[in-house]
Amino acid sequence: MASSSTLERDAHRVSSDHKVDPSEIAVGVVIGRASEYFDFFVYGIASVLVFPKVFFSFEPDALTATLYSFAIFSLAFVARPIGSAIFMAVDRRHGRGVKLTIALFLLGGSTAAISFLPGYGQIGYAAIYLLAGLRIAQGLALGGAWDGLASLLAMNAPVERRGWYAMIPQLGAPLGFMVASALFSFFVVNLTPEDFLDWGWRFPFYCAFTINVVALFARLRLVATDEFQGLMEKGRLEAVPVLELLRHHALDVWIGAFVPLAAFALFHLVTIFPISWITLYTDRSAGEFLIVQFSAAIVCAGAIAASGLIADQIGRRNALLMSSGLIGLFALGSTIAPLIVGESAIGQTMYVTIGFMLLGLAYGQTAGAVTSRLGARYRYTGAALMTDLAWMFGAGFAPLLVLALASRYGLAIVGLYLLSGALASLLALMIDRSEMRQV
Repeated sequence: MASSSTLERDAHRVSSDHKVDPSEIAVGVVIGRASEYFDFFVYGIASVLVFPKVFFSFEPDALTATLYSFAIFSLAFVARPIGSAIFMAVDRRHGRGVKLTIALFLLGGSTAAISFLPGYGQIGYAAIYLLAGLRIAQGLALGGAWDGLASLLAMNAPVERRGWYAMIPQLGAPLGFMVASALFSFFVVNLTPEDFLDWGWRFPFYCAFTINVVALFARLRLVATDEFQGLMEKGRLEAVPVLELLRHHALDVWIGAFVPLAAFALFHLVTIFPISWITLYTDRSAGEFLIVQFSAAIVCAGAIAASGLIADQIGRRNALLMSSGLIGLFALGSTIAPLIVGESAIGQTMYVTIGFMLLGLAYGQTAGAVTSRLGARYRYTGAALMTDLAWMFGAGFAPLLVLALASRYGLAIVGLYLLSGALASLLALMIDRSEMRQV
C-alpha cells in the first residue's frame, strides 16, 4: 500500500512468500499482548510502591497519597476509547501498519519517559501534571494498539477448536504481569528503600520501549501477510468510524462491554489492589508478595488454557456463564469472610491464588465475546470499543474505589464490588443468548 510505513513494507517482503499458519499467528499475538500488559502492570505496580512517595510526597497520609496515585492510574482507561476512535481514523487513512507503529511507539515511549520524570521534590506539581499527561498518552496508545490479529487467528483456526485459539491472545496478561512483578520484586528485595525510590523503580519503565519495538516487528510481520490483507479486503477487519458503529449497533456494543465485566472487575482486585492493602495495612514485604502473585499468574495462565478446552466442549457462552457464576460465589465468600484480612499470610495467598485461577477461566474467553451479534463490517471496530468500555467500567476505577471504600468500611467491600461485576456479566449473558465466536 502506498500509505504503509517503511517498517510495514519491509515486513511484507519477508512475509508474503509463505502462508502463515495459526501457530505462527499465535506467537505474534501473544508477544504483542504481553508487551502491552507489561507496560500496563509496570505502571500499576508503581502506582502503589513508587508514585505515592515520589509524586505525592507532599501528602503525609500514605492512604491519601495512594488514592491520588490511583486517580492518575484511572486516566488511561478513560482515554482508551478516545484512542480507539482516533487510531481507527489513522487506520482508514494510512493503513494498519502506520497505526500500529504510531501506537506502539507512543505506548513504549510514554512508558519509558516516565522513568526520566523528576519527582515532586524537584519540580513540584509539574511532576504530577507530566505523569498524568504520560498516563493519558498510554491510554490513547492502548486504544490504538488493537490490531485484529486475534481475529485473524480465530479465522485461521479449526472450527472445533475456536475456544482454544480464542484464549491464546489472553495469555499475554499473565505473561506481562509475571515479567513486571519479577522485575519490581528483584529491585524491592535487593535495594535499599532509598535506592529503590531514587533509581531502582525506573528500570522496568525504561525496558518498556525495547520490549514494544520487538513486539512491533512481530505484529507488523503478520499484519503485512496476504491473508491479513485478504481479510481486510473482504470487509471482515475494516476500521469503521465509531459513530457509524454506534448508529447501527449501540445496544450490541453495550451488551458486549458488560459480558466480560466479571473478569475485568476481578482483574485489579487480584493484581493491583492487594499490593496496596498489603503495603498500607500489613507488615508483609511487598517484594515477597509480588513473588506470590508471580506464582499465582502461572496458575492464571493454566486456567486460561483450560478455558479454551472447556469452551470447545460446552460452548463459549456456557463457559462464560460458568466462570461468571464462580466469580460470583468467590465474591460472596469474600464478602462474608474476606480471606485477605489482617496479617494472615496464608489467607492473602489463598485469596490471590484462587482469584487468579478464576480470572484465567473467565478472561480466557472474553475476547470479542459477543461480536457475532455485529455485522461483519463492524466486528473489528466493535470488538475494540467493547474491550475499551469493559476496561473502563470494570477495571479502570477498581483500585481507587475499592481502596477508598475498604479503608473506611472494611474488606467486605471487595466482595460487593466483585459481586456487582459478576451480576452484570450474568445479566448481559442472559440478554445475549447467541452462541459466541471469536471474530
